[in-house]
Amino acid sequence: MTDRPMTDMPMDESGKTRSNTLADRTLSDGSPRRTPAQMILRWTALSVLGILAAGALIFVGDTVVFFLRGKPSEQIVVTRYMAAPLKGDNTEFYYEGTGPESCAKSLFAQNGWSPCWYLRRHPMYAEPA
Repeated sequence: MTDRPMTDMPMDESGKTRSNTLADRTLSDGSPRRTPAQMILRWTALSVLGILAAGALIFVGDTVVFFLRGKPSEQIVVTRYMAAPLKGDNTEFYYEGTGPESCAKSLFAQNGWSPCWYLRRHPMYAEPA
């Protein structure tokens, strides 16, 4: 008898077991086995793709609802300032007054209008010079 170990794994000429055969790399249904790193990468890619698809779907849905409602808008009173850059990375603000600003009743900016929820939270607006 030889001093080879008794295993079900095929052996090469030197007596070492070969674990990299096609049968060892596939599952019983023929699909390839994946390493944990491959599975993590696949789940990460699918998660990122799902988040991007959900964001695109929400944006398109918001735009459709905005136009179906007849471009609903509102007026929010906003305080305006002019921001003038100075030397030394300083900025000087000049008060320009308050006035109504048109806004869109939607989640995202529509028709060049900021969403109303955003203007309510940021009632001061600084225009760059």
